[in-house]
Amino acid sequence: MNADLIDEFAVLLFQAPLVMSSRMQDFAFAGVLGGSNEMGRMVTEKVAAAFESGAAVNVALVKEGIATAAAFATGTFAGMAGASDRVAVAALIPYGKRVRANMRRLSE
Repeated sequence: MNADLIDEFAVLLFQAPLVMSSRMQDFAFAGVLGGSNEMGRMVTEKVAAAFESGAAVNVALVKEGIATAAAFATGTFAGMAGASDRVAVAALIPYGKRVRANMRRLSE
């Protein structure tokens, strides 16, 4: 497992629950149906992250496919190890980016 993958998992493991608890406090103080725009923001961020993640995975898979084809053509297979980690990192980055931004914004 590479360091980038560990970093992205760590963000989701440690910071996401803090963001969720901050949002729950906001809902409690503002009232779920009240003046909080956090609910709408939360939903739109997740949808945007899902689309961005899907696109990033597709790009990463194409890059890995090109690298694999080049490796077969040249007979050098160096760099093929860790392909699944690189694709997983591409999938997690959009979520981690939003969690980090929410952590900064909600901790102010």
